[in-house]
Amino acid sequence: MFKHIALAIFAAVTLIHGVRLAAEPMTRAGEFTIYHNAVNADTLSPEVAKTHRIERSQYRGVLNVSVIKDQVGTTGIPVKALVDVAIIDAADQPLRVPMHEIEERGFVSYIGAFPIADGQEIKFEIKVRPVGAAESTVVRMSQEFFTD
Repeated sequence: MFKHIALAIFAAVTLIHGVRLAAEPMTRAGEFTIYHNAVNADTLSPEVAKTHRIERSQYRGVLNVSVIKDQVGTTGIPVKALVDVAIIDAADQPLRVPMHEIEERGFVSYIGAFPIADGQEIKFEIKVRPVGAAESTVVRMSQEFFTD
């Protein structure tokens, strides 16, 4: 059920219009599900990139994070959260990825752009504290990007 709501969120949020969804990573944290995915920025439509001031480039990536709170009898409800993201470089040094909130048609998502190189594997550390949650959840994911 959460898989369907995540697809709906990623499709409904303007950032994701026109973007091919690959795997749909998610992390459960108590009564919340955190959905997170990253794509090459050049897969965004020109309109979406312009609206969200994201440079469409094969050398840029975009991270999208959304949070759904469990609600009995529904597929859950989107909630706001504090989202802090860092890319961990080869020297294990965190490089912060500025994230900004998109709220549209009842959905909330957080996006951030970062540089990528061909064949580069990027390790993300995503710290999420949903509104109403007692503590933050740290999500770690890595993804390989291709620019050619």
